[in-house]
Amino acid sequence: MIDHIVYGVLDLESGVGDLERRLGVRAVPGGKHPGRGTHNALLGLGGQTYLEVIAPDPDQRPWPPRLAFSLEELADPKLVAWAVRAHGIDAVVERSSLAAYDPGPVKDMGRMRPDGVRLAWKVAQDPPGGRDLVVPFVIDWLETPHPAGSAPGGVTLRALSAEHPDPGSVRAALDALGVEMTVLEGPEPALVALLDTPRGQVQLR
Repeated sequence: MIDHIVYGVLDLESGVGDLERRLGVRAVPGGKHPGRGTHNALLGLGGQTYLEVIAPDPDQRPWPPRLAFSLEELADPKLVAWAVRAHGIDAVVERSSLAAYDPGPVKDMGRMRPDGVRLAWKVAQDPPGGRDLVVPFVIDWLETPHPAGSAPGGVTLRALSAEHPDPGSVRAALDALGVEMTVLEGPEPALVALLDTPRGQVQLR
């Protein structure tokens, strides 16, 4: 199940403003990722799925040498990742590894919402050799309230697909994770989200 898609921007405030103009709904601040050099804003996409807008956090300078989703290399806003939700992440990682795709070590993470509620979750997102953009990372929200529940609504994720120069090269990893996704041939790896919005249907990539 798609948990969330991640949209990388250079500056959070301007990125949120640009998306509001395109989508007709404004993402709300999500919080900071201490020690990781990033902060985010969230927008609901229907049900327990949401859009995370993420950017380098100027309050956390100096940033780590590598930011999440290679944001330090970002030239223009774009979809930089997506996540699938797991209940019992260790079992999911073990099952995927047995199917010849290692999603990476399971790590504990957390952040504080602006309203003071602390969120805690586990992720597997750093596989050996690096993660292809088309392949999702795995997240388990444990007992934490799901972020989609407090994110503004009005936008719905209609479809998520991908492009890749060699679609077959990512198929084994997707299959190991139990993910069904259309991957078309394209000049470079890319995620393509089709959104129903108050401004009509919008493609985000």
